[in-house]
Amino acid sequence: MTVVHPISRAWVTTGGTGAQNYDEFADDAEITSIIADNPHSSLAIEMPHLAPDSLGKSFLDSLPEAVARLALERAEGLYTPSDDVVVLYRITAAGEPPAYGLWSMVDTDQISTSADEPGLVIRNEDVFLEKVRERVALAEAVATLLSPVLLLQTAHGDALHAALAAATDAAGAPAATDTDQTGRTHAIWVVGPGPLQSELTALAGGGELVVADGNHRSLAAQTAGLPRFLAVVTTPASVAIQPYNRLVSELPLPLDEMLARLRAAGATVTEVPRPARIPAKSTIELYAAGRSFTVGLPVNVNLPDVDNLDHALVERVLLRDVLGLDPGDKRINYVGGDYPAEWLRGEVDGGRSELAVLIAPVTVDDFVRVNLERQKLPRKSTWFTPKARGGLVLAQLD
Repeated sequence: MTVVHPISRAWVTTGGTGAQNYDEFADDAEITSIIADNPHSSLAIEMPHLAPDSLGKSFLDSLPEAVARLALERAEGLYTPSDDVVVLYRITAAGEPPAYGLWSMVDTDQISTSADEPGLVIRNEDVFLEKVRERVALAEAVATLLSPVLLLQTAHGDALHAALAAATDAAGAPAATDTDQTGRTHAIWVVGPGPLQSELTALAGGGELVVADGNHRSLAAQTAGLPRFLAVVTTPASVAIQPYNRLVSELPLPLDEMLARLRAAGATVTEVPRPARIPAKSTIELYAAGRSFTVGLPVNVNLPDVDNLDHALVERVLLRDVLGLDPGDKRINYVGGDYPAEWLRGEVDGGRSELAVLIAPVTVDDFVRVNLERQKLPRKSTWFTPKARGGLVLAQLD
């Protein structure tokens, strides 16, 4: 029995609505700029308070505008409805192997967050509850799911990859294509009821699924009491993990005092005569006031291995113990792998942040191990690429 199902009422883009997902940005101003340049971007619905004509309003106060924008885009033919479908998904770019996925609906009651909680969908990261509440409010207002949860099929990944590749090769011209900010081309094909749909949903839902992206969206589906959530089920061969770094806009203490506190906490701190860069695993690099440091943070052998991963040590030792910052503090900006080390240093040099924290990416082996143990990674620690594009396939809620 599969936990992956067709979308009862899908709205499929006819072009011009695709966008990065709302949580892929280091700066809210980028979202406003994209909406200004692309008024039909799904970001205008996902983040209505950042649309140019809604600036100054709160997220909740902007929801009526989100409802109106989605209704208008449907009325103008920017989306077309299809019933009981799954959607083939292929992402291509020069020099990269194709990535594949299947847009579908997944049973919410299959989400598991611990070893004693049954379910085939493993959610692996802590979340920020404020973001979850926003996703719930948006889904209730527009009665539609706009962005997918990216799920990694762990049991039948190779078979699913081969089946998706064969299906897209035989599908002819795509229903729509979209090019993202990195130059990758996203193509979709609608698959109605029949043997192919049944084969793909069985493969996609035939084993454990790990949340690779969309922890907040999956919890929002649970919080809202939705029986199913919108997902793209992908394969291990289709993804890679990039660095997920941090910027601190304002240090609560002088730099030299921060370094002294790190050493007192057991860290090794070495200033290096070069620009800070993404480090090797088990060290981090810091950049502040034009100075670069390599830092080995102290592990606690009495804690589980997941609590001694680099991102966990940054959260516990650097942010909490040394700087006294809660992970949800507005001074902390979580910056994914689309933003390179030179961009992070530029934010510090430009005075928009005071500290850049550069962290090695979580390895695939660590990611799989932590999930199989039903433990949670720290917030914002895995930046999977390529990202599923928002605004291509929507799921209307019954």
